[in-house]
Amino acid sequence: MFLRLDGDIPKQYLDGLLTVLPLTIACYLAAFAYFKLYRQMWEYASIRELIIIVKAATAGAAGSTLCTYLIGWTLLPRSVHIIEWIITIGLIGLSRMSSRIIRDVGNGGSSGGRSRTLIVGAGDAGMLVARELLSPNSKATLHPVGFVDDDPGKRGLMFSGLKVLGDRRDIPRLVERHDVDTILIAMPSVPGRTVREIIDICGQTKASIKVLPGVYELINGRVRVSRIRSVSVEDLLRREPVKVDLEGIAGYLKGKVVLVTGGAGSIGSELCRQVCSFKPAGLIVLDNSENGLFEIELELRKSYPEAQIVPCLADVKDHAKIETVFSRHRPQVVFHAAAYKHVPMMEVNPDEAVKNNVGGTIVVACAAKNYGAEVFIYISTDKAVNPTSVMGATKRVGELIVQSMNGKGKTRFASVRFGNVLGSRGSVVPIFASQIAKGGPVTVTHEDMQRYFMTIPEAVQLVIQAGALAQGGEIFVLDMGEPVKIIDLARDMIRLSGLRPDVDIKIEITGIRPGEKLCEELLSRKELLDVTRHQRIFIARENGEEDLEKIGAVLKTYLKSLDAAVGSEISQILPELSPSLRQSASGRL
Repeated sequence: MFLRLDGDIPKQYLDGLLTVLPLTIACYLAAFAYFKLYRQMWEYASIRELIIIVKAATAGAAGSTLCTYLIGWTLLPRSVHIIEWIITIGLIGLSRMSSRIIRDVGNGGSSGGRSRTLIVGAGDAGMLVARELLSPNSKATLHPVGFVDDDPGKRGLMFSGLKVLGDRRDIPRLVERHDVDTILIAMPSVPGRTVREIIDICGQTKASIKVLPGVYELINGRVRVSRIRSVSVEDLLRREPVKVDLEGIAGYLKGKVVLVTGGAGSIGSELCRQVCSFKPAGLIVLDNSENGLFEIELELRKSYPEAQIVPCLADVKDHAKIETVFSRHRPQVVFHAAAYKHVPMMEVNPDEAVKNNVGGTIVVACAAKNYGAEVFIYISTDKAVNPTSVMGATKRVGELIVQSMNGKGKTRFASVRFGNVLGSRGSVVPIFASQIAKGGPVTVTHEDMQRYFMTIPEAVQLVIQAGALAQGGEIFVLDMGEPVKIIDLARDMIRLSGLRPDVDIKIEITGIRPGEKLCEELLSRKELLDVTRHQRIFIARENGEEDLEKIGAVLKTYLKSLDAAVGSEISQILPELSPSLRQSASGRL
């Protein structure tokens, strides 16, 4: 009233004010109590709490206005209620948020011995990380001093009390000016090309480089300071995020019993993690590694306490045990990831390759058909295309087995073919890391050796998506992007370790190993690609009919006995075998 009437309040309005004031106070008290303003922890207040204040003040003002007009229209000027509403929000907001403001101001003055950090990326991820780093309860060793962002519209703006100081080209100058110790790349959705460019610029400074993992590692979408880590080679190979058909995936996984063979392996364990996020009725994790099975069970029970996890120590070649597993648990969805995959090792032990990759696939696929599983997904490899190795030949036979099984029952059988995954056990990345840690040399088999690479989470997301697309009989081929030269990968890893290729760490060329190709392929000479409704998944269609009945000879021979005849049968049904492998197929298999 004082503001509305410039301090000169007529007696009639003063009498009206004294009449309405008790009701107004009662309305506000009731609104504040209803919206629980008296039960908030205001030292941790955020925008959400501010919105609650606005709602409570609006409800109080509405009640006050209603009471005024029910008593008498002329008691107070109408604009008083608008002024009352604005002042209430301001004063209540200030009083409630003051503890948060004082806390943040007191915390933001100095780094307190923490590493002075420049955040690259003033987007959602950068904001969340900055807010958590500035929290007085944060145990992080990083203290943000500002942002870098290429968006010119953000230049000079303030976020969480921190200023956008420039773009990526300004990083060396800003590191010098602000005495930056650490550069944090908080851009989880940008492609690897952008990460490489930023790291090249950061390499001109003495600051250490940290990164927030890409979207494939942030499966649940949660950005946390605890996820910040050193830059890895996976960050340099990031690609566009996979757009997952959540509704389609949930439709065939939610509420279903899912079996993952090889569940303790690199691909299998990630399959288990992602399947659990879709709330299956049960997850059977099957592997022949006791320690691996123990570790993945422990992890899954901690991350998904509500999930029904059944660890099953078994070998896929053990027909009786697999029959027991299927009869007891009746899995509705099967991901067959168990396989021997190391090319040189299988060249030396071809009999084991046949037993596991052919025999194990037969055993599990037959059980899936006999016990009425709905979907069976076979995890294949690009080495199955025009195979030059025993491992590749057995995986190609596995594809044919799965195709031949389709249509024999209600189970939809399909295969998913993709290339190397970064960080899998025995892959080139951990080998290079170990060699670098020992001071070198880093060994590369050939200067022109190249491979397709995916991160494990990305590959598994696409495998699960392919399962939703499967109608039966398909060989799904994942979009692997461009092939990467192994020698370039070695140089990148040496640089990420803070060393110089061929100066601090030598690179040695050792020669191609038995069964290896210079370049892997995703399609055979007879295959063509068909598109699916997912832009990153294709179907390999053979240009001409493949006589899948030929696979019956291998099945019959295998089930009778394991001898050289199996190798002879395999060489007959795989016309794409390399001449060198074909000549010795019977003896080696």
